[in-house]
Amino acid sequence: QVHLVESGGGSVQPGGSLKLSCAASGRAFSSDAMGWIRQTPGGEREFVAAISFRTGNTFYHASVEGRFTISRDTIENTVYLEMNSLQPDDTAVYHCSAGTVINLQLTIETSLDAWGRGTLVTVST
Repeated sequence: QVHLVESGGGSVQPGGSLKLSCAASGRAFSSDAMGWIRQTPGGEREFVAAISFRTGNTFYHASVEGRFTISRDTIENTVYLEMNSLQPDDTAVYHCSAGTVINLQLTIETSLDAWGRGTLVTVST
């Protein structure tokens, strides 16, 4: 079983920045991609970003394009999410996940290889 552990959440003011990390451990990691899915205070689950471990290709939701950057360390099986120009609408629990890019974009937890417990990001004045 693959375990995903997120870190780096916190509280920032609008316009601020945070960097999230997610480390995968456990059985041999073989997922096609890793990514971030967030759950808003209203309960909505939204795809944020994903990265292919093989190609390095990245995928973003339109609302974060140009502000967030996803990257990976294939040796450490770690993925990062650098978030800039944060806005109150970015407030959510950010879950790290692993699977195919399409399943990450669909945000169906049961279709994914692994799902982290999440880290809270709060953006407010």
